[in-house]
Amino acid sequence: MGSIRRTGSPAPGMFIRYVLFAVLATLANLLTQEASIRFAPGAPLSFSILMGTAAGFILKYVLDKKWVFEDAYAGHRRELHKIGLYGAFSVLTTLVFWGFEIAFWTIWQTDLAKYTGAVLGLAVGYTAKFLLDRSFVFKERQA
Repeated sequence: MGSIRRTGSPAPGMFIRYVLFAVLATLANLLTQEASIRFAPGAPLSFSILMGTAAGFILKYVLDKKWVFEDAYAGHRRELHKIGLYGAFSVLTTLVFWGFEIAFWTIWQTDLAKYTGAVLGLAVGYTAKFLLDRSFVFKERQA
């Protein structure tokens, strides 16, 4: 059977799980960065950032696939395609987040403005990513 795109509103629990898993992935990212710094103190900063990003990305993808979108395994090729799309949407929505943060800092030049922009950017970015993932990465299976 083929797949169809979800067109209705998501169940509230689905989006709540998505946000909760975003928090868990962020914690995994930060903890992995800290562990990388402690276990490889001579490594460049980029090493800890890369390790943290990889840990957060992998955890978020697996949690979203299984517990948010209930997406079945579709073979190696299809899974690689999904991971590629998921990653591309992650980059796109990160640019949205950074855009808000930088714009708020540029306009008001205060820490409060910077963090307000960051929070708004994250909210917009995660909402957009959820909708993109739901529509293009993890498509609903037909009954």
